[in-house]
Amino acid sequence: SSRLLNTLSTEIFKSLCYKHSVCKEGKEMDACREDAKRLSLEILRVLPEVRAMVKLDVEAAYAGDPAARSEEEIILAYPGVEAIIIHRIAHQIWIRDVPLIPRIMSEVIHGKTGIDIHPAAEIGRHFFIDHATGVVIGETTIIGDHVKIYQGVTLGALSVKKSEVN
Repeated sequence: SSRLLNTLSTEIFKSLCYKHSVCKEGKEMDACREDAKRLSLEILRVLPEVRAMVKLDVEAAYAGDPAARSEEEIILAYPGVEAIIIHRIAHQIWIRDVPLIPRIMSEVIHGKTGIDIHPAAEIGRHFFIDHATGVVIGETTIIGDHVKIYQGVTLGALSVKKSEVN
């Protein structure tokens, strides 16, 4: 819908202005608006593919959880599925180099579900997080197809040695 396009474009425009710190009246502002609209259209065009992936994730949850009664229950009541839905959208925004928005999305769902998925993480099809609490999927993580993980799992952690401060 044009309302969705306008809203998304406006938010991406704000993020691009923040990133570039050049959006003042004139040519730079017009270029940021054009970029925001182009990126918004790209994101909206991939939503059917995202929806298809989410459908497979819901099927994975249904197949992988003997307590699941229906796909509707999974969509409405499983925090792992909610987190992966948000991740799949945030990832599409992230790979288009839009600042802030994908990180905000991941932090909002993290606060709601306790599941922390960095928007850069690559997650294959038919993915399920069972019980979900305390799951961290880091920026460098690449997860293949047909994967199920459980609560309390951290993927993609990197230990970094800090240099001494003089």
